[in-house]
Amino acid sequence: MSDATDKRPRKRTLLLIVTGMVLGFVVVYAANAGIVYTSTDVFCDKFCHVHPQATASWIKSTHYTTKSGVVTHCIECHLPAGGIEYYTEKARLGAQDVWGKLTKDPKKIDWEAKGSLEEAGTFTYESSCVRCHSILFSAKLTKKGSDAHLYYQRMKDKVRCINCHLSVGHYHEKKPEEYLETKDDVFDPKNFPTAAEGFANYTEVIPGSDVKFEMVALPGGTFTMGSPDSEEYRKPDEGPQRQVQLSQFWIGRTEVRWKEWEVFYAQRGSPGKNDPSYSEESTTTGPTPPYGSPDQGWGRGARPAITMTHHSATVYCQWLSSVTGKKYRLPTEAEWEYACRSKTETPYFFPGDPADFTLDSFWNRVFGAKKLPLSQFAAYAGGGSARTQTPSFVKPNPFNLINTIGNVREFCLDWYEPQAYAKYPSTSAVLNPRGPESGEEHVVRGGSFKSDAIYLRSAARDRTQTERWLMTDPQSPKSVWWYSDCNDVGFRVVREYEPPK
Repeated sequence: MSDATDKRPRKRTLLLIVTGMVLGFVVVYAANAGIVYTSTDVFCDKFCHVHPQATASWIKSTHYTTKSGVVTHCIECHLPAGGIEYYTEKARLGAQDVWGKLTKDPKKIDWEAKGSLEEAGTFTYESSCVRCHSILFSAKLTKKGSDAHLYYQRMKDKVRCINCHLSVGHYHEKKPEEYLETKDDVFDPKNFPTAAEGFANYTEVIPGSDVKFEMVALPGGTFTMGSPDSEEYRKPDEGPQRQVQLSQFWIGRTEVRWKEWEVFYAQRGSPGKNDPSYSEESTTTGPTPPYGSPDQGWGRGARPAITMTHHSATVYCQWLSSVTGKKYRLPTEAEWEYACRSKTETPYFFPGDPADFTLDSFWNRVFGAKKLPLSQFAAYAGGGSARTQTPSFVKPNPFNLINTIGNVREFCLDWYEPQAYAKYPSTSAVLNPRGPESGEEHVVRGGSFKSDAIYLRSAARDRTQTERWLMTDPQSPKSVWWYSDCNDVGFRVVREYEPPK
């Protein structure tokens, strides 16, 4: 009797163990099956992608249409190669996709911005790239590719594969603009005559070409430079405010466009590094051929010229002065702010509160930020633009200047110094200031298509970041003509007024 009694608990224990093992097996199998299914291309396309072009652009890419017939699947790029990070990132991105599927309107999402390098870095993984591309120096790799991969090996802590190979996973169709006259080239001879006398607006025709650009005559005056302590989103380097007196000057109505730059490049472009006459620091010739596609595939024509360095912009102005006989240069920081403000003292040159436009606010990110009237005057992050635009995309400011804010940040003549304004006199207006006598980086102003609304304020200051903007340039020495990692900086020109002799 006692033996039978003793066996019952053991049978129950054994039954519980077996049941637990079966249930554990079922749970593990179901979990694995769920992970496998939710990692398929079909699942990604049907349940995750609210972007209708994600699959279509993947099928057109070099990761799908390969010579060997091997297809690179969604998770092989968009999840880590393995380990616990694989599951944590799968959970994070999965939750993000579900939230987007349930709460967001695909028509209101800026898909082009989502494909930028900054965004792609949040859902592509270096470990996935090197898992497949373990041999960096293949038999058919070009000299240019070998140099780039050698540089990558030395800079793994700072450079990622997608810095150079951003478009391999999803095909981006490039449609360069034709070099034809557009509505951005139709000048009003009443307001911008080609042979203006005295101090007036005029249209400059670059000698040796049919390329024209407009110059606006700005009368001299006194204005308050910088932002008051009470201005929302103000940065410390925007003050203290100072009174500035400027002489009259001309300024480009638009940023320097590819049309103007290409005339310069055709007349002054210098040979590559293998040519005996090559000189990286030369100012008598011009830029060497760019390492990649300087227009990013967005088109040239009337779009602003980008990816050239401050040195390139300076040499361009020297060249323009030499071929026209007029004294062109980059604007000083004071001239730039005066032109942007257009006699206003508010955060923007139009009525508006940065707090209403910014995506830096959680409330605005969730419920939507106000766009008008900012989007009428600027191409900026949050305004429906993820690339440079032609001048006709926006309205001019009260001084009739286009894109002083947004589109591309603009080089200034001044060296950058956080406390530059504090060194100006506070008791009287400073005349035609040009900033510090020396420095390491230069001032850039105006914000760009990548910038939030708070960086488009008239007083907002920024600076070049030479080392960062040349991070993926594998050349030694690095180019002084082209930035490899900055595609949202350009410039406009100023012409100094010279009294008639």
